Amino acid sequence: MTTAPRLALTLTAATLLTAVFLPAAQADDGPSVPPGTEPSATAPVEVDPNDPDLKLPEGATLAEPKVLDIKQVVEDQSGDERREDTNADVKFALQAEVLFGKDSAKLNGEAKARISAIAAEIKNQHATRIRVFGFTDNLGSYAHGRTLSRQRANAVQDVLDQELKDSGITYEVRGYSEDYPIASNSTESGRKKNRRVEVSFPRGES
Repeated sequence: MTTAPRLALTLTAATLLTAVFLPAAQADDGPSVPPGTEPSATAPVEVDPNDPDLKLPEGATLAEPKVLDIKQVVEDQSGDERREDTNADVKFALQAEVLFGKDSAKLNGEAKARISAIAAEIKNQHATRIRVFGFTDNLGSYAHGRTLSRQRANAVQDVLDQELKDSGITYEVRGYSEDYPIASNSTESGRKKNRRVEVSFPRGES
């Protein structure tokens, strides 16, 4: 079996100090933010604004420091599978076509192997909080997409639970329908990217 070549993209890595002039086996149905939208980086070290080595222009002061996550994205050349790593989290995105039939939440023959590989990484990271989120494109009704995306997320979570066999793991399972697209829904290639299931969990301490 050959492995498709992977394309690695380092998106952003920086800690910024700028000078400016002054003038979560259980599922929860409640509201939640989608994966990748909440901050995960820790606060930077304190900097003395009066330190002469800063050499600030006259009248300038330090702005609030910002820490940007280091994010690395690795995607199959086919686009079927995508992995994102930040300093705090790991996220896998699997396109629906590689897991399910059209408009179906029944896993196909190759789905278990892909999900098992994610389970192995969860074990490697010693994660105990796993989020499994389903998404669809904007075709069909929003309500149908929400039901289908949740059913697909449930199906993936069921396999993870069977693979991990760990009662200490907490799952957060949600279906978001067409919300939070990662590509344009105006083309089929974009809609294909949006039809996905994402599995995310905290990184283990190195």
